[in-house]
Formats: sequence, structure tokens, C-alpha cells
Amino acid sequence: MKILHISGAKAWGGNEQQLVYCIPELNKLEVENVVFGIKDTVLEKLCLENNISFIPAQDRKLVKFSNYKQFKELVKTVHPDLIHLHTSNSLTFYVLSNLFLKLNVKVVFSKKAISASSSFISKFKYNSKAIDAVFCVSNAVKENFAQVLSPSNKSKLTVVPDCVPLEILNKKPNVDLREKYKVAEGKFIIGNIANHTTAKDLETLINTADYLVNGLNKKNLVFFQIGNYSKRTDEYLKLVAEKNLQDYVIFTNTIEDASGLNKQFDVFLMTSQREGGPTSVLEAMLIGAPVVSTNVGIVPEVITDGVNGFISPIKDFKSLGDNIEQLLNDKNLQENFIEKGKVAINEGFIAPVIARKTAEAYKKVINS
Repeated sequence: MKILHISGAKAWGGNEQQLVYCIPELNKLEVENVVFGIKDTVLEKLCLENNISFIPAQDRKLVKFSNYKQFKELVKTVHPDLIHLHTSNSLTFYVLSNLFLKLNVKVVFSKKAISASSSFISKFKYNSKAIDAVFCVSNAVKENFAQVLSPSNKSKLTVVPDCVPLEILNKKPNVDLREKYKVAEGKFIIGNIANHTTAKDLETLINTADYLVNGLNKKNLVFFQIGNYSKRTDEYLKLVAEKNLQDYVIFTNTIEDASGLNKQFDVFLMTSQREGGPTSVLEAMLIGAPVVSTNVGIVPEVITDGVNGFISPIKDFKSLGDNIEQLLNDKNLQENFIEKGKVAINEGFIAPVIARKTAEAYKKVINS
């Protein structure tokens, strides 16, 4: 079985991460993989580092005539059994290619995110007859995406979750948070790993800290927020200052190999209001940080509330805070969450398991 993957991503994100995580495991299952993507990107660099066949597009903008010509020759040369589209622009690229080139290859499209809205053009390409299947990262994404699909295309939806590689257990971050930021012994570290986007709802993280520190007078906590700064960052810093939380909420910007920081967290907190996955929760559970999260994305599929983690309603900072307090006050509960969380990830979400599910889904499409 030979799969041609297409990604139009220039930046590094969840789609690209999953390509690098999953393809080496697919190769072990005798699934041959070739990636067609944008040159001089992190994806190209990591594909080469991981011995993944990568063919750079001639033009850095995927939807260009020179790339269509190259793609036509690539399909003839690779002769794939299936084409896997990993980004929205790769879907646009393929739909247009198929109009001109009439490619006779089965196609799947990966849907990773919850869409706030869809334009007419987006709905047109999502409902293309050229798509044979859509791999949704979670049931939440499947339900959300079904709203923009025709009845016939809804039947093409299937859930194939993201994965985490066991190799992250060996990652050692470059920074000791307690040492660098002079966090006193006896203080608990509450960690959050998320970029500064609207979907991550970092206002709720700050409100949770405010509820615990100023509302319940819990002065033995420090919240670390690790993630790429954005135009929203100044708003977050202003809110922290308004609530006098400068000593309790620390924004670090990006830290390389941030998933390894889970070893330093007493609790991993996710406050997102909209998610497809995310892998950050899976990583935290695999590494051994007890999780308190909002009810988004894949969370209800991997966490049983009160058994291997806590789930709170979106934006409910009091529920999040109460769950954190309960967890920190109960050592046995922490240990149960850690142990049962690791089991859940190892049984259902590590890279070898998801690679097998992906290979089976590929075969089903090819044989349909």
C-alpha cells in the first residue's frame, strides 16, 4: 500500500506533527509513504531527519500552476493507492487539480479543527465528490463538520484520533521552571501549554487563577502558561496585572520540547473553548501529569470525569478551580489519575496503535 500525503503548511502545527509522529509507525506496517509539501519548512526538515520521503513543491504557494504540472507527474511516478490531504489548502489544491487532470485515485482528507464558520467556497470543496473519506480527529470534530456536509458526504466521516509517540517520555526540556523562576518549595505548579489564540481561552485560565488565589486565598500556587505569544498576549498580561496575579501567573512564551515540562507540573490545566484534539492533553496523561480540562475536543473520549481526570464546562473557572483544589488536596486521587491516565493513552492513543487504525482506515477506503 502506497500513500501520497499532501500538506500546504508553511508553519508548524498539529497536522504536521501528526505526519511526523505517525508515518514512521506506518512504515513499520509496510505502508509506503511519500510527502508532497512546501520547501524550506519545519515539516521538510523533520521529514528528512526521520527518514520520511519528502518531495518539495516547486512553488512555495501550493495553489500555483507549476505545482499542478509537478503533481501530475508525481502521481504518475509514485502511483499511489491513496492520496491523503492534511491541510485545507491541500484540499483546494487537489479539488482544482482533479478538475483539470481527472486523477483516478482514492482520496482522504484529515479534519483536525472545530470550524467556527464555513464560507460558500469552503462548503463547496468540503462537499467535493473527489473526497472518498474524511478522517476526523475526534467525535466533536465529526459532529461539527457534519453540519456543512451534504447527506451523501456525511457518510464519509470517520474518527481517526491523533497520536502521541512514546519517544516524548525521553524528552528533557531545556529549563527547570522552579529553578529559573524561583518557585519556592511547597508551592504547586499548575501548567498550561497552548499558543495565544482565541480558541485556547487563556482568559479563563487567568480567571481560574484569580478564583483560587484571590477568591479562595490559595497562595501556594503558581500558574505557568507556555506557548507562542500573539497579538492577544498584551491583553492577557493586562488582565493578570488588573487582578494582581503577577506573582502567580507566569507567561513564558515558546519553550522547545514543551511537552517534557509535564514532568514538572503538579496539575496540567487546559481551559480551551474550542478544540479538535488536542495532543497536549494526551501528552500530559502519557507523561504523568494529572489533568483538569474543559469539555472540548477529544477530552470526553479519553477522560472519564473523576476517574482519570477532571472535566469542567467551558469557561467555568470556578469548576476548574474547585477541581484543581480537590486534586491537590488528595494525593491518592493524583496517583489514580496518573496511573489510569497512562493506561488510557497507552491502550488507545500512542503512535503504534493509531498507525494501525490509520492503516485499517486506508484499506477500507482503497477497497470501497
